[in-house]
Amino acid sequence: MDKEAKAGGAAVPLQFINEKTGQNPFRRHRVAERLPNIFVITIDMVSPDFYHPSRPLAKELDLPAIRELERDGVFFQNAFAPVPLCGPSRSAYLTGRYTYVLGNGEHAPAGLETHLRPHDVIFPEYLKSAGYVTKHAGKCHVGSSKFIDAFGENDNPWDQWYPPILQDEAYLDYQHRLGVKPQKYSREIVFAQRDRVTPGNSAGGWIVQEDGFPFPLEAQYSQFLAQRALNKLDHAMANPATRGKPIYLQLDIFDPHQPFSVPAGFEKREKELREVMTLPETYKKVVARNWEPFPDQPEIYDLYRQYWGLYNPQSLMDYRVAHALQMEVVDCALAKVIRTLKEKNLYDESLIMVLGDHGEMNGRWGLVDKGVYLYPDVLRTPLWIKMPSSMGIRPHVVEGPVSLLDIAPTILAVAGIKPEARLDGRSLLPYMLEAIEPADRDLIFSCGWHVGVNFACGIQRWDGKGNHHLYSYNVSSQIDELYDLNAIEAENLAQDGQYAYLKSEMIERLGASLRSDQRWSGFWSSYRLRNFFQLPKCSGNMQMNP
Repeated sequence: MDKEAKAGGAAVPLQFINEKTGQNPFRRHRVAERLPNIFVITIDMVSPDFYHPSRPLAKELDLPAIRELERDGVFFQNAFAPVPLCGPSRSAYLTGRYTYVLGNGEHAPAGLETHLRPHDVIFPEYLKSAGYVTKHAGKCHVGSSKFIDAFGENDNPWDQWYPPILQDEAYLDYQHRLGVKPQKYSREIVFAQRDRVTPGNSAGGWIVQEDGFPFPLEAQYSQFLAQRALNKLDHAMANPATRGKPIYLQLDIFDPHQPFSVPAGFEKREKELREVMTLPETYKKVVARNWEPFPDQPEIYDLYRQYWGLYNPQSLMDYRVAHALQMEVVDCALAKVIRTLKEKNLYDESLIMVLGDHGEMNGRWGLVDKGVYLYPDVLRTPLWIKMPSSMGIRPHVVEGPVSLLDIAPTILAVAGIKPEARLDGRSLLPYMLEAIEPADRDLIFSCGWHVGVNFACGIQRWDGKGNHHLYSYNVSSQIDELYDLNAIEAENLAQDGQYAYLKSEMIERLGASLRSDQRWSGFWSSYRLRNFFQLPKCSGNMQMNP
């Protein structure tokens, strides 16, 4: 590899994340006199009900901070997660690559990869090597060592799906300084096991202090994480060693993921939401069948229905209300960050990005949370990007499909960093700078191991004229899935003759993608047999010898 490359007639030297070993090379291109500060805020497991313009509930939520970002930035209303699970999704968007991590560590068997490997690179490492001061607060879930590489040995990322609310000593000290005692539930949402009587999974609920007094919003964990991130920003700006350098700050908030922890002060909003909240029509179909399996759904859906046990409609109603309130709690934390950035005169010229790691079922088909199935609502994710004002990007909505894989190349492009390694995403700058719509893309979705096992892969198709579909192939089931991504409560169209041509086209399209990239060879082995008569014939040894 050449030590230097030409760009605009000037030599661009090759740099390395590890200069001693020469590992992970990249080049830096000058993009501005001063690099912008970058603030990335992730929120965990967000239902499209809370933000997508097609969803009636989105109009009922009180989310002033998010609305402000929409007014000032670009909203990507068809953004998707490559994998609908916390750890795998984070592994993908932090590396900008399709991930081999297909399970969360809490559920995975021994031997299944659940963490990034030491030689993997997450994009904050490039920023750090290029001179950014990198800071972080909150969840990790890809292996703490990677975050230490990117944010330094003083970072304290928690590497689990569940927040350490009762173990985080910094949080307990924060509560103590506020004069607040640890939390307990005043109203807890508990689902049932298969006998419909025995208590099952808890989804959290409304909290008070352990002595029964109201639990203030200021002491809630999302507020603490936001304050912790802002404290790190203060230190970076005040420290003589880092003062004046560009800052990358990443805040990983657990909410609105269950178990919920709704504090005091939302009583009026709860009443208002209960007046407009309804149960999903697909949930009513599940109840009407008395929870019997659906013949057009892969078996994994029934397994998750048994796991969650939403047999009591009132419990699901409570879940949906608490979930919506938890999203409003998140917005309060975002408002705190935005308000502080404005007070420090950082808001206008900073890149601010808010995204979710994956979606949430929110009661559809008798399911909450997410899982190892490729239903539209668990793949959809919110994505808002506010660019520096000096770039002159007008606020608008992008309807074309984009992926969380695009996060890394977008941020690196803003910083003028071009890694030598392959990235699977693409920079979103052209869609923001030129306000053009993305073309259709062969975005691949996959999943593997969680509560159940279902190694599945899928692909989306967008024609730019309003038609948008998802096809998924389940290795462990004979049932394929085809969904209208515009539907509010999508139903499987794979066996509907009206969509036979579309299904055939998407089967061939997914096959071409699986065959062309050796990373998908495990799926391609069985996929080509299942769809032998619908795919172009490939002569030769099917053992895929080198």
